[in-house]
Order: sequence, then structure tokens, then C-alpha cells
Amino acid sequence: MSPVRLTGQLVCSTLEQVRVVEENLPLHAELSRAEPGCVSFEVTRTHDELVWQVDELFQDAESFAAHQRRVADSDWGHATAGIERRYEVDPS
Repeated sequence: MSPVRLTGQLVCSTLEQVRVVEENLPLHAELSRAEPGCVSFEVTRTHDELVWQVDELFQDAESFAAHQRRVADSDWGHATAGIERRYEVDPS
């Protein structure tokens, strides 16, 4: 059972997308952190107001896959579907 780490950036192209992230991120982070197998989950604004740094760590591939499934059908997933993601996933 190896941990899975996701790192990268959520890159908005407009201030409207920034607003969508700001409105939806608190609940998304709360729900993600409460998931079984979530070790850490951080999304923080960078020096660029359009870019957010994303760092997630899940206990194993199964808990990470469950997170991805939940997010795909969540309010967050729908609201941010058009926002660019530059992520790398590393099974540690």
C-alpha cells in the first residue's frame, strides 16, 4: 500500500474563474480532508492571483481513486470543469 501524491497548479484564465474557485474551495477542501485515506489536502493561492498551488496526499491508490470519483460528480467538479489543471500524480 503506497501513498499517492498529487502536486501542481490550478490555473484560472479569468477573474470570474478565480471567483468560482474562491466560492467553491472551502467546502471542497473540507469534504476532501474528511475522506477516508486523505492524509493532507492543501490548495493555496500563489503570488499570481490566477494560479493556485495544489498539494494532495492520499494513503493509497484506492483512496485517491475514490477522491477522484467523488470530485468528478461534485459541485466543485462541475463549477471548475473549465479551469486548467497542471497536475502530476506520483505514487510514492
